[in-house]
Amino acid sequence: MADNRSRITMADVARRVRLSKNAVSLALRNDPQIPEATRVRVARVAHEMGYHKDPIVSELMARLRQGGGAANRLNLALVNANEDELAFRRHPTIPTYVEGCRRRTDHLGASLDTFWLHEPGRTARGFIRLLRARGIRGVILTGMMDTNRLPAWFEPVVEEFPVVVTGVRTADPALSHCCVDHYMLTSIAMHRAISLGYRRPALILHDRIDRLVDQRYTAGFANAQRLLPASGRCAPLYLKDHEDELTPRFVRWIEKAQPDVVFTLYNVVVKWIREMGLGIPEDIGVIQLEWRPNHPEIAGMNQHNDVVGEAAVDMLIGMIHNGERGVPAFPRSTLVGATWKDGPSVRAHDTV
Repeated sequence: MADNRSRITMADVARRVRLSKNAVSLALRNDPQIPEATRVRVARVAHEMGYHKDPIVSELMARLRQGGGAANRLNLALVNANEDELAFRRHPTIPTYVEGCRRRTDHLGASLDTFWLHEPGRTARGFIRLLRARGIRGVILTGMMDTNRLPAWFEPVVEEFPVVVTGVRTADPALSHCCVDHYMLTSIAMHRAISLGYRRPALILHDRIDRLVDQRYTAGFANAQRLLPASGRCAPLYLKDHEDELTPRFVRWIEKAQPDVVFTLYNVVVKWIREMGLGIPEDIGVIQLEWRPNHPEIAGMNQHNDVVGEAAVDMLIGMIHNGERGVPAFPRSTLVGATWKDGPSVRAHDTV
């Protein structure tokens, strides 16, 4: 039923009400050229048929009706919320979100101005004035890697512009966001490992990172562990901040847990395992929960953060079209699926 409703077009509505497409379009925009009774009837029939306007097409058509040109171009802001001012270029993850945002806005003929959230002296009043001067219609926040809380000064910006967050779900205020499905990607990776014959998988993660995504990594891992007997369930190792070198704690954990494969976000774990004299994948396999093209030798899950960036642009344009701004009563989430990328850091054959 849902699939049939999603295919309803304005032409279908026009045939049902026996009006031209142009008349239906005007009626759905509540244009006074159409009698009020007709507008009400068209709106009712469109709702009953399951017709939904495409927010992106609607926004673009609105600009075309305004005459097009640079002055009417859809301008969006992409705000770097990372502590590093250059994170859009040198962070291992954030540039992929930026790539997706740029690709989508370029495709739509929109513009994307970039800003740094932590610019010294930044104030809500000054930032709002700057955004208005640039003709900005909405804001995408990306790069939050240490906290999911926005600075207090930013809250008035949320009241003035629609805002979408990528990567994490913000708290206080909770805003609509787009991110990878951390729970499902971990669960899929676990199922893949089990299909490869692994029986003692273990998780290595910073507790801060897991808390940033509402423990969805741990939850997906723990739920998939239920497929294994109790003897095959290893307790996670939560790393401390700035734990960048092989430590006795890591060695003790490996020796006690005796995992046959580890799940992690950090390529440095490969180095630590080899420093212990263990072979990969002969002694222990390694699965990256965020596969990166600069390390294709490590199997893992491609989070497709560029697609997350594209989805954020689509969500923001929908909010602009609907006149949404302020802290939403019901924040929306768009979750993007991850896919498995094979590599020589795990066994090369299925056992099932």
